[in-house]
Amino acid sequence: MGIKTRAHQRYRLQDGTIVPGVTTIINQSLGWSKDALIAWARREALAGNDPMKIRDQAADIGTLTHHLIECHIKGTEPDTTEYAPADVDKAETGFLAFLEWEDHFRVEHVRSEIQLVSERHRFGGTIDDIARNNGSLWLLDIKTSKGIYPEHKIQVAAYKRVYEEVSKERIDEVHILQIDKEEGAFHHHRLSEKDVELGWAVFLHCLGLYNLKKEWE
Repeated sequence: MGIKTRAHQRYRLQDGTIVPGVTTIINQSLGWSKDALIAWARREALAGNDPMKIRDQAADIGTLTHHLIECHIKGTEPDTTEYAPADVDKAETGFLAFLEWEDHFRVEHVRSEIQLVSERHRFGGTIDDIARNNGSLWLLDIKTSKGIYPEHKIQVAAYKRVYEEVSKERIDEVHILQIDKEEGAFHHHRLSEKDVELGWAVFLHCLGLYNLKKEWE
């Protein structure tokens, strides 16, 4: 089965109960970027473009870029057969940006694409990469978006908490790597402790709203 046709990831507690993922919780409970998304969709529609098609293509390229990076870290052969050549080209451009970042920071990859579930808070998440740099343990999230948004910081704050809960290891630093699949450039963002603390606080509110909504349905 190719990466496009994989089943949607389901997170389960130890007793088998299905719990939501981090991105689902944030997307269904937070609307901070709603106005910007509506404005973007309106601009594309007025220009004669299909916003949904553009969004889906960008998601496909992002997924393939992540796949190339995961295979590189794990030393396996990537499968690009489900994708159009133009999409593969853009994903490979993003992958080259990752290689440039990797060469610059000289990190040691510990684990990648880690699927974890918090028994305490009842949510799951998939972490892109855990790496070491000069003795520090990094949590790294990779984005192929045009920018870094508050939702991204909330997301990685939740990932840090679930990783520390499950692994019993302390994450020293949280980083977001933004890679440009058009130009092949990278932008590295290190989150401050305050960013992470505020992100986790917001996520807990999102989780509470998500659970209340489920009770109401």
